[in-house]
Amino acid sequence: LEISNLSEKDILVLRLDLTDRSSHEAATNSVLKHFGKIDVLVNNGGRSQRSLFVDTNLDVYSAIIELNYLGTISLTKHVLNHMIQRRKGKIVTVSSVMGIMGAPLASGYCASKHALQGFFNSLRTELTDYPEISIINICPGPVQSKIIQNVFTENLAKSIENSGDQSHKMPTDRCVRLTLVSTANNLKEAWISDHPYLAVCYLWQYAPTWAWWLMNRMGKRRIQNFKSGV
Repeated sequence: LEISNLSEKDILVLRLDLTDRSSHEAATNSVLKHFGKIDVLVNNGGRSQRSLFVDTNLDVYSAIIELNYLGTISLTKHVLNHMIQRRKGKIVTVSSVMGIMGAPLASGYCASKHALQGFFNSLRTELTDYPEISIINICPGPVQSKIIQNVFTENLAKSIENSGDQSHKMPTDRCVRLTLVSTANNLKEAWISDHPYLAVCYLWQYAPTWAWWLMNRMGKRRIQNFKSGV
């Protein structure tokens, strides 16, 4: 309100729990009652993971899928019904570069992001009769945020002890700006990352054998650092 021409009626903040799928229809209706329409849905809720599969309780994997995947498509379903009626809208989903590659210590997180990629790429093909409804997948690399402090670990009750240095990651405001540029231009998929992470994405896309070799070398070191508490 202080830095724009918006007024109080232009802003509505609602508490939302992605895992409480029974509340998503009411939340959607509240937004429609206030604004009369929904132009853009940005799916940006989720949690990451830092744990080895052999040490991780299966309840953690269930919770990751419930939050990152099922919660996202539940909210999308209610908003999409409105967009189909209007024949217009943008659905932006913050996936991850982990949705196009694999990485150690994040098998459940990678699985949830692969699921989102597959779902929204499939959904796009179901909406060919609605050319003004855009499905946009954003795949960020490492970004400065609090996601690392809230990651899943070996069990649901345990939190991470050392979140590590965040300074090497992309600043949040740059990631947001590139996401907005991608949304404005209706890009179907955007990889938003600095090198060397972006280069690894291209390897996974065009030279997967090299990517597997590189990830095995990097992954071994990452696991060693993880076990030593780095």
